[in-house]
Amino acid sequence: MNNKEQAKIILRPLNKIYPKVPIPLNYKNTFTLLISVLLSAQCTDVNVNNVTKNIFPKYNQPRHFAKLGRKKIEKLINKIGIFRVKAKSIYYLSKILIEKHKGKVPQSYEELEELPGVGHKSASVVMSQGFGFPAFAVDTHVHRLAQRWGLTNGKNVVKTEEDLKRLFPKKYWNKLHLQIIYYGREYCKARECYGLSCKICTTCYPKRKKPLITKKA
Repeated sequence: MNNKEQAKIILRPLNKIYPKVPIPLNYKNTFTLLISVLLSAQCTDVNVNNVTKNIFPKYNQPRHFAKLGRKKIEKLINKIGIFRVKAKSIYYLSKILIEKHKGKVPQSYEELEELPGVGHKSASVVMSQGFGFPAFAVDTHVHRLAQRWGLTNGKNVVKTEEDLKRLFPKKYWNKLHLQIIYYGREYCKARECYGLSCKICTTCYPKRKKPLITKKA
C-alpha cells in the first residue's frame, strides 16, 4: 500500500467519526483567535478557553491590550503556562498591529510570522480558521499520527506539512487537520496505541508488531 492509497483509507474513518469538526478555541474575531492560538502554546485548549471567556467580552481589539500594558495582561492570563512571555508577545503584537496594520490582523503568512510569538503553525491556524485559506497546521498530534500512519518520515514539522499537503487535496486541508487532532486526542494518544491498536493504525499496518517511536515536533 502506497502513501496515496493510505491517505484515501485514512479519510474514510475520519469523515465517519468527525463529519463536522468544531474549532476547539473560542474567539470573537480574527484578533481574538490570534490571541487564543498564541496562548495555546504548551497549554490545553480547555485551559485557554477557561481564561479567555473572562477576557474577550471586555478586551477583544489590539487597542485594548496595547492600553492595558504588559503587567495587566500578565494578571489576566496568569493561569496560562509561560504567561509572562505570552503577555509580552500580546502587548507588542497589539502595538504592531495598530502601528503597521491599522489594527487589523494581516492576511499573509509572512506578515503574521513577523508578529511576536507567532510561528508558522500559529499563522496556519489563523489563515485557515480566521480567513478560510487552505492551510495544514501541524501540531504535535498531527505530527505524531502522520508518522504512525506512514504518511511522513517525521524528520520535522516542515517535512510533515509538505508530505500531508502533497497527499491530500487542498479542499480537505482545513477540516482534515482538525479531524486528525481530535482523533489523536481520543483514539491515538501520545502514550497509548503507539501505532498498534487504533482502527486507522491497524488498518494501515495490520502486521505491525512493535511500538512505533515517533519523532517529536
